[in-house]
Amino acid sequence: VQLQASGGGLVQAGGSLKLSCAASGKISGVNVRGWYRQAPGKERELVATILNNGLTNYEDSVKGRFSISRDIAKNTVYLQMNSLKPEDTAVYFCNQKTNYGRIYWGQGTLVTVSS
Repeated sequence: VQLQASGGGLVQAGGSLKLSCAASGKISGVNVRGWYRQAPGKERELVATILNNGLTNYEDSVKGRFSISRDIAKNTVYLQMNSLKPEDTAVYFCNQKTNYGRIYWGQGTLVTVSS
């Protein structure tokens, strides 16, 4: 099973983008779906996660601006990003974690926010 992230691009500060992460098939045992990002010269960091029960968690700098959601029937996770800032510029990765310890990663989609 592969994760395909899409929706990145170039946007002006204050703008919005919606990222999608589609799984090519059903992954059994998934209990956490998430988005991470990696800016140039920095380590990959958590952006947002969503549990099977819908509980969400966000990195402090994106709270109130980003929203994670999922469509389990479509095996797709979304990240709605509003009020984008230049510091949000990064490659965004999606992942899915299973209850038996395996982690699946998508290939990343580049988000560039111009000032």
